Amino acid sequence: MDITIRLAQQPEADALLGRSPLAALTGMLLDQQVPMEWAFSGPWTIAQRLGADDLDAHAIAAHDPDAFAALLSQKPAVHRYPGSMAKRIQQLCAYLVEHYDGDAAAVWADATTGQELLERLKALPGFGEQKAQIFLALLGKRYGVRPKGWREAAGGYGPANIHRSAADITGPESLAKVRAYKQEMKAAAKAEGSA
Repeated sequence: MDITIRLAQQPEADALLGRSPLAALTGMLLDQQVPMEWAFSGPWTIAQRLGADDLDAHAIAAHDPDAFAALLSQKPAVHRYPGSMAKRIQQLCAYLVEHYDGDAAAVWADATTGQELLERLKALPGFGEQKAQIFLALLGKRYGVRPKGWREAAGGYGPANIHRSAADITGPESLAKVRAYKQEMKAAAKAEGSA
């Protein structure tokens, strides 16, 4: 896997996302309550702080939890909530070690349908329905992982030529469009809540 990704908007961080399935999964896990670029640059920051050029599920799962939380908390922090995210990343890596021998790509490598892949993604710690659908769309649109029915399984994130999520980002312009869409959705939800 060596694909051009523009989620972190930083060349080194995006290069890691393009070649590392675990980095892509970790970036998606971090993508909540922080700007998307911050979330998706997190895997690169973690790898650098571990003195590695990639993330290793076995090593992260086995890492001392307090030391790993401290690693994510160093300034600049990897996430707004570095302690809870450190725990989630370790849970994700432990799950990958237990179920996929630490190989993140094995989650999607032999999935024959989009629905099967969606179920596998939803089984990952920290991946609810929406996050799983967005990651499924990201796999299909950016990584060429396209089991039968993947667009349908990705729900509203599956269609081509939309700007709704990380799956639709190819550069700064599309990032701005996704941001605008998210702000629109927040405003609509807020208006609905006060009605």
